[in-house]
Amino acid sequence: MTTSEAERVPGHPALRLAVVDPATGEAFDEAPDQRPDELDAVVERAHRAWHGWRADPVARTAALRAAADAVEAAGDDLARLLTREQGKPLAESYAEVARTAARLRYFADLAPRTRRIVDGRPVRSEIRWRPLGPVAAIVPWNFPLQLAAAKFAPALAAGNTMVLKPSPFTPLATRLLGSVLATVLPENVLTVVTGREPLGARLASHPGIRHVTFTGSVSTGRAVAEAAAASLARVTLELGGNDAAVLLDDVEVDLIADRLFWAAFRNCGQVCMAVKRVYAPARLHAEVVEALAQRAKTVSVGAGLDPDTRLGPVNNAPQRARIKQVTQQALADGARAAAGGHPLGGPGYFFAPTILTDVPPGSPVVTGEQFGPVLPVLPYGSLDEAVDAANSTGFGLGGSVWGTDLDRAEAVAERLECGTAWVNHHAELSLAQPFAGVKDSGVGVAGGPWGLYGNLRPFVVHRPQEA
Repeated sequence: MTTSEAERVPGHPALRLAVVDPATGEAFDEAPDQRPDELDAVVERAHRAWHGWRADPVARTAALRAAADAVEAAGDDLARLLTREQGKPLAESYAEVARTAARLRYFADLAPRTRRIVDGRPVRSEIRWRPLGPVAAIVPWNFPLQLAAAKFAPALAAGNTMVLKPSPFTPLATRLLGSVLATVLPENVLTVVTGREPLGARLASHPGIRHVTFTGSVSTGRAVAEAAAASLARVTLELGGNDAAVLLDDVEVDLIADRLFWAAFRNCGQVCMAVKRVYAPARLHAEVVEALAQRAKTVSVGAGLDPDTRLGPVNNAPQRARIKQVTQQALADGARAAAGGHPLGGPGYFFAPTILTDVPPGSPVVTGEQFGPVLPVLPYGSLDEAVDAANSTGFGLGGSVWGTDLDRAEAVAERLECGTAWVNHHAELSLAQPFAGVKDSGVGVAGGPWGLYGNLRPFVVHRPQEA
């Protein structure tokens, strides 16, 4: 766990960052609010640690396997703290911790492959791979641990060291994770820094950082890319999505309604690749709306630590205000709330699970990313119309097609302009597959071997052929 320089200097007042429980709206703990000028020392320590970490691939593999074991051993503490600061149901927090450990274990056993170049010349040429050096990750508040591991596991496996900055809304579980990993990783291989802006901006622009990975909004992603360009650092940006689910005319609504609902509402809709728009055939539209609305009206909403809770609060007050604004705008434009449509009373940042119908296609809840428990359901006449609408936004992270004829559904999925398309499910990813968006949804590739090679640079060695 990283401690700020201010905490270590006698007589220097430590700056603190209050952390709020979204189920109550009240601060329950705090974290260091580190200053941007502290990063020079942090990056320098990461650079020194890199020389030893990169040198021994066998030791790296062993350390990352031990890291996975350590995460699992600390699972109860990590999950409960994650729920407390993020808001998600405890079962989802346990799943996030398990995914964090699984990702470490996956990348521990993944190694780059040397490749021979055969081009007819009397030279033996080989492509080998070298780590980049100290790298940085900036992680949002919706999946603090899972997204952190998606960035640091391949980076560390490749032989880099990392400086990791979580969101100021969710710093605690990440700091605890850093403390857990510090028991098995060499010192300064992974450093967690916490604080408000401009800490992230300074990290992205730091001349000692060779690769910046970021997950968040399009506007912030552009700023990160601009900052990293100053030192010509590589960037990998996952910038959110507005995933469409296209329902075909042969879909059996009662069979897919549960899966479709949770594809949109898991983690209170705060998932980059959640379903954020549904396009249903006109003759089935009312049935789809009713099926989803019934689930929205009856799902158990409450504090994540309550074992009966299926849907927790929105993570923070600014995000709930944004969800309220786009929902009210849609209602003012003529939409109707078949369920929800408003914040819930009482403490915390709760918003009623909302199904919207009669939504104008140009409403911001359709064209943008609401990132919350609000789902518009729109009717379509022809399938071409539905595909055109699904592809009409600036986003291109994921999409899905739902129907009985799987070959037909797959053919429609091929027409979606996105990085990943699913048939009859949504937002399910293997650790071994690439994850990337198109258009405004991102730059670069994460996941699987692609995530590993994204943290390496090629190194070519030529030598004469032996006689």
